[in-house]
Amino acid sequence: MPDRGGGPSGPRIRVGRPSRRVRTLLMTLGVLAVLGMAFIMFAGFWTDWLWYRSVNYSSVFTTTLWTKIGLFFVFGLLMAAAVGFNIWLAHRLRPPLSAMSMEQQSLDRYRMGIAPYKKWLLLGITALVGLIAGASASGQWRTWLMWVNGVSFGQKDPQFDLDVSFYAFDLPWYRFLLGFGFAAAVLSVIAAALTHYLYGGLRITSPGARATAAATGHLSVLIGIFVALKAVAYWLDRYGLAVKSSDFKATGNWTGLRYVDANAYLPAKTILFCIAVICALLFFATIWRRTWQLPVIGFGLMVLSAILIGGLYPAIVQKFQVQPNEQAKEAPYVEKNLEATRKAYGIDGTDVEEYSGTSDTTDKAKLRADADTTASIRMLDPNIVSPTFQQLQQMRNYYAFPTNLDVDRYKGQDGAEQDTVIGLRELNLAGIPKNNWINDHFRYTHGYGVVAAKGTEATSGGRPVFTESDLPSKGDLGTYQQRVYYGEKTTQYSIVGGPQKEIDYSDDNGEKTNSYKGGSGVNLSSPVNRAAYAVAFNEPQILYSGAIGEGSRILYNRTPKERVEAVAPWLTIDGDAYPAVVNGKIQWIVDAYTTTNGYPYASRTTLGDTTADSLTANNNQRAVVAQQNQVNYIRNSVKATVDAYTGDVKLYQWDTDDPVLKTWMKAFPDTVQPKADISPALMEHLRYPQDLFKVQRELLTRYHVKDAQTFLSGSEVWQVPDDPTNTSGNAVPPYYLSMKLPKQSEQAFSLTTTLTPNGRDNLSAFVSVNAEAGTPDYGKIRILKLPTSEPIDGPKQVQSQFNSEQDIAETISLLKRGDSQVEYGNLLTVPLDGGLLYVEPVYVKGGGLKYPLLRKVLVTYGGNTAFEDTLDEALNKVFETEGSTAEPPDEGDGEEPPTSSDPTVKAALADAQKAFGEGQQALKDGDWEAYGKAQDDLADALERAEEAQAKVDSETEKGSGKNSDDKGDKSSG
Repeated sequence: MPDRGGGPSGPRIRVGRPSRRVRTLLMTLGVLAVLGMAFIMFAGFWTDWLWYRSVNYSSVFTTTLWTKIGLFFVFGLLMAAAVGFNIWLAHRLRPPLSAMSMEQQSLDRYRMGIAPYKKWLLLGITALVGLIAGASASGQWRTWLMWVNGVSFGQKDPQFDLDVSFYAFDLPWYRFLLGFGFAAAVLSVIAAALTHYLYGGLRITSPGARATAAATGHLSVLIGIFVALKAVAYWLDRYGLAVKSSDFKATGNWTGLRYVDANAYLPAKTILFCIAVICALLFFATIWRRTWQLPVIGFGLMVLSAILIGGLYPAIVQKFQVQPNEQAKEAPYVEKNLEATRKAYGIDGTDVEEYSGTSDTTDKAKLRADADTTASIRMLDPNIVSPTFQQLQQMRNYYAFPTNLDVDRYKGQDGAEQDTVIGLRELNLAGIPKNNWINDHFRYTHGYGVVAAKGTEATSGGRPVFTESDLPSKGDLGTYQQRVYYGEKTTQYSIVGGPQKEIDYSDDNGEKTNSYKGGSGVNLSSPVNRAAYAVAFNEPQILYSGAIGEGSRILYNRTPKERVEAVAPWLTIDGDAYPAVVNGKIQWIVDAYTTTNGYPYASRTTLGDTTADSLTANNNQRAVVAQQNQVNYIRNSVKATVDAYTGDVKLYQWDTDDPVLKTWMKAFPDTVQPKADISPALMEHLRYPQDLFKVQRELLTRYHVKDAQTFLSGSEVWQVPDDPTNTSGNAVPPYYLSMKLPKQSEQAFSLTTTLTPNGRDNLSAFVSVNAEAGTPDYGKIRILKLPTSEPIDGPKQVQSQFNSEQDIAETISLLKRGDSQVEYGNLLTVPLDGGLLYVEPVYVKGGGLKYPLLRKVLVTYGGNTAFEDTLDEALNKVFETEGSTAEPPDEGDGEEPPTSSDPTVKAALADAQKAFGEGQQALKDGDWEAYGKAQDDLADALERAEEAQAKVDSETEKGSGKNSDDKGDKSSG
């Protein structure tokens, strides 16, 4: 450093440049860091591409990717060009520098400072705004694809006579373009104003003119563009009124024009459009006039008009014209809302029938017989018996069943179709003997087998009557691929097919091993693939583990919902995927919806709210994917399947008329297969989806009426009741049930629910939809409307009466002895001969048992209530009839088994007596497991006794004796 004076300088420390070795090291580290960051970005992209290719939906990945890239570059470049051009133009129009004021002298330092870097600064600013704008635009890929591929709805809105596709597909894109234009105009004005100020085109404190003529003209044009865009916004707002949301006491989230919209807002938007156009022209005129006087006056007039015409005038119309006679004024618009909402949610074909709720039939025997034929009353509640399946059929701790099982239809040994409760024995990593990386991801990779039980029966001990059970599973379902690599509980990745063997299942002969041959997943033989997954999954062992070798494949995204959502990101997924055995394979069936928020006049609903009930409250797996999506149009347009072994995903077009699905099929060709490709075997297991029915029933609480005056009065508003079987306070879930409604000749698999008056507990309506796919009436909603003059008890009242009856309360108290718990099953409602039959199974989980067993059945009809051990007994008591089948003696009856002199019979009866005594003792001890075993032993002994006695009788009476066809029914119905 130079000597600044002040005497001789002292010792100086020289800071030299780093050595070449250090510089080389730093450069190497820098390059490695950049390469590392680049590879991390590449790993995410590459693993996504590999996964989509592995499921044969690479076109979804590429279409989405190229659309995002195209939107990013187009709109990023447009924004960068707009802002960059205006900065360049403002710099080009700068005034020549002359004698400067203090303000200009201060700015001169900045001008001098950035002078060497002007080009780089311009590039940096434009690049930054371009990146932000491009990233924002790429998120609009759905809007772009729907606009460019949109098809006609074939329906027109009643106000503007435009096809619904304009509001669903076109208007959202126009609004995006308008928003982008506003952003570009505002950023350009700000950038140009700053540049003009920096180079003297605008002055704040300097004497003389505040702006040069060039700056005035430039900024006026930009503001004129902004005002012109505002004029376009006013014009689009006219159409936006048809899909505008507003709270309206009669409809909730109202969409569409009301009286004040049609008679105040609509003309106001037209007037404001004209004023904005004039104001924009005044700003453009400053190019020649060089004064802002008229444009500023025009802009002020536009703002004032927006306040007076766009705000005050509609408020006056609402206050003085609408409110004094609201029903008459709003009725025509409510009729439009009624029609549009019913069409948009697929409830326009709903049949509403009057139903008395009380039976005129005096023939008790007929009522009893009709109770057997009207419905296959399901005693096995799929939302309660999962712990029972777990205890009796888990077999190994590393298997588990979902919290809520599913109801489907299968043919029994007699060839008749029956309601069946079904679940898969899925992998449960929490039950693995020792958790480590190899066990979690290589050895324990899959579940095994289906477990199914009759929905209408239980054993005398309260256990399910299994039609498919054991490990490997066997029963009525025949031969099928039992390994479950993809399921609702399979949320972790597995690496299969390589040198490390997998545990297939265990039996008495030890563990069986297996190597996956399903062809699913991504091959890890490539070092690049292994490195990419090591980075993507943050698991370095994937890169170097010896357990990975030739043939190793990585499986992930393994839940059915994840897979369908990934291959069809434009679909909304139902909360309940369910398994079915189809053509020798376990297939997960997933219902998927197309939705839009742009159906004119149709009221909006929030999917997450309307699909919540007592089952979803504590079960995230049953929640709809689009929790907070507000929609006003929904269709179950796609039925999807996911193979539990191979993970193959197939999408089938279900609603062939849905324009939203047709639009997406144009955007993603060859991803959705035609409806005709659905096999008959698969069709047998398709059903009406729960979440769609929940949305529809919520709308039907108000939109079951077609008269505007009744709708506005609110006298016919219903509500979905709370689930009376628990204290969660959440809505009662709909139930699948095979039943026959009035005027129907045979039972149909249906989805049912009840509705009550708003704020009251008596019954307003029973709602049922035909859930049996492939039948002509599939999707047909029927409402049985109960009279208001004679209130009929609703579910909550029935449950309250049940809990308050002394005999029942005492029995419940007895069942709760010790540490036993009582759980109430689904309270099923069945219309029967003009009345309503309520049936509710009651489960007990007590003693040493950790799982519920069916112990009692509640039946109520016409004011008569029965609380018996079996459904048959309860129905017989309610209808005061004798059963057609003899029941075996139950330990609770206190009856002694009969005696006989034949040794075989005596031995069997002795066993029965022993089982009876053991059951009595177990009942006293509250040991329900021992009680159930004793019941089974008793039934077996009595059966042996009857067979032996029949043989004796046949021999002694020489062929004229009795047969053994009247054996007591061991099942509890």
